[in-house]
Amino acid sequence: MVNLIGTYECKADAKGRLMVPSALKKQLSPVLKEIFVIKRSVFQPCLELYPIEEWNVLMQKINGLNRFVKKNNDFIRKFTAGVKTVEVDANGRLLIPKDLMGFADITKEIVLSSAINIIEIWDKNKYENAIDVAADDFADMAEDIMGNQLPDGIS
Repeated sequence: MVNLIGTYECKADAKGRLMVPSALKKQLSPVLKEIFVIKRSVFQPCLELYPIEEWNVLMQKINGLNRFVKKNNDFIRKFTAGVKTVEVDANGRLLIPKDLMGFADITKEIVLSSAINIIEIWDKNKYENAIDVAADDFADMAEDIMGNQLPDGIS
């Protein structure tokens, strides 16, 4: 399992390629030569980049859903819509497919943001807006999600 740290700004060229920042490449070094999966985010106007190992773990969970339940089948279809495999080339570049760039409204300025074991790929302006909007609710969200957690060793 890869645990990623950091937020990085970079630029896409006319073909949709971005140079993976060196600090991120170092973190990804164990999986850099493997395939990645890129998909639309469920909740935000951004893309998610999964190392193939992380994707396979997620697919095992999703594959456990009963496909004869319409809601499950609809979820699987929407969750996997537009999913593509991508690779980091020998020059350290990643090509974002055009349809996915359109979904995330990515132009040239990009933010790569770690989200524990995946990377979110954002248009820079959309990322900054999402962070600004979330800042207002973050304290309440942190308390709701983490506030009832007791430190390890305390019952």
